[in-house]
Amino acid sequence: MMHLVRTTVTLDPDVERLLKDEVHRSRQSFKVVLNNAVRRGLRPSGSGKKKPFVVKARPMGLRSGIDPARLTELADELEVDAFLKLTKRLEEKKR
Repeated sequence: MMHLVRTTVTLDPDVERLLKDEVHRSRQSFKVVLNNAVRRGLRPSGSGKKKPFVVKARPMGLRSGIDPARLTELADELEVDAFLKLTKRLEEKKR
């Protein structure tokens, strides 16, 4: 036997809007949408049946001597070089 409890709650306007949007989208009653949202929100984390995200490592194919941990430094250097070349071109156009 299911025990039903009737209660009054005050919803923030943004929460009310989210619930009403879901009622419209799902075509379910406000009561059903609210109960489902509360169940999802209060369910202990980790009890979901989703598979954990797994990263599949693949070789990068880098040449020997290239340290992948320093690739951001290389990118920074290339960006500085490009900026200096552009600045030099713009200064030459002004002359």
